[in-house]
Amino acid sequence: MTIRVALVGTGNVGRLALRQLITDERFDLVAVGVVTPEKIGRDAGDLAGLDITTGITATQGLDGVIAAGPDCVVHCAMGDTRMGEATKDCLRLLSAGVDVVGSSPVSFQYPWKTMPDRLIDRIEETAVAHGVSMFVTGVDPGFATDLLPIALAGTCQEIRQIRCMEIADYATYDGAEVIYDVMGFGSPVDDPPLFLQPGVLSLAWGSAIRQLADALGITLDEIVDHNEREPAPEDFTIAAGPIAQGTTAAIRFEIRGMVGDHPAIVVEHVTRLRPDLRPDWAQSAQPGGSYRVEISGEPSYVVDICPTSVHGDHNHAAIVAAAGRIVNAIPAVVDAPPGLRTTLDLPLVNSRGVYRPDPRDLSTTTEHQISHTGQ
Repeated sequence: MTIRVALVGTGNVGRLALRQLITDERFDLVAVGVVTPEKIGRDAGDLAGLDITTGITATQGLDGVIAAGPDCVVHCAMGDTRMGEATKDCLRLLSAGVDVVGSSPVSFQYPWKTMPDRLIDRIEETAVAHGVSMFVTGVDPGFATDLLPIALAGTCQEIRQIRCMEIADYATYDGAEVIYDVMGFGSPVDDPPLFLQPGVLSLAWGSAIRQLADALGITLDEIVDHNEREPAPEDFTIAAGPIAQGTTAAIRFEIRGMVGDHPAIVVEHVTRLRPDLRPDWAQSAQPGGSYRVEISGEPSYVVDICPTSVHGDHNHAAIVAAAGRIVNAIPAVVDAPPGLRTTLDLPLVNSRGVYRPDPRDLSTTTEHQISHTGQ
């Protein structure tokens, strides 16, 4: 039985999630909601970059989405700069008796002790009252900071520290709002952007750190953060636009979950706009970017995750991974008990329905079979 689904938000993550919602036989796409005026009325296939016509056209906001009666909505509207609006979106969808999975608001990946109790209670009570669930995930924060380290930690006899890292070149990332407004690239190095304002890093990644702490059964005394920035040595241009000489062109930050004076859980990001900047900072395991999970314990681990894609570079591949994690979680979220759901209480999200043999592999297999049967 297919699950009736709708999507809200067709930006970098939403567009790629939409591709799977259209092509995955587990789902029946019934609506798409957008904000950008020029996207209204366009076919879902067009918005997803597919050469097909679905007959589902984009409508403005949530009205058309709710009216279509989906079982689940994939919510990928921007939440980094519009946390309040994204939260209201989710509340309205839950109030309509619709399950929600998505990439925002990011703090709801694990909001306890990070978001206000009153807001958490309102989400939880609304979901329970209408018999639906909500699950928010991504890459980092997301599966690189919860699913992967939790799985590795489950093999350890002793753990002293978990460190989750993103090491990436963002020169090819074309999300101008994130590059300039959120991360502050292209801004003076002494003018902190939105996410480097005091306490914002601890808020943004606090959910991931507290979820890992709860998975380890430890109590954090505090979460602290630190950042440093590197100016551009000259003018240059990236996919999102120009970067002027002397403005921010590389950022490194750490968020540390402290037990006493010891950083028990650390999230570290090294983000460059050129690979030659700050060679003394951590380097990725593949050209362009990778994720890394380090566990100090018995045994210890260093695991590098190197996303790639035939349709784009490492940045594109990471966004595909975020979209895949979101969409593949839909059946588990629909079946889950009502309320806020997290990686700690959802069953292992599987990939049933996503196997697609490469036509080249089928050709090779056929030739192999013929050669061994003498035909």
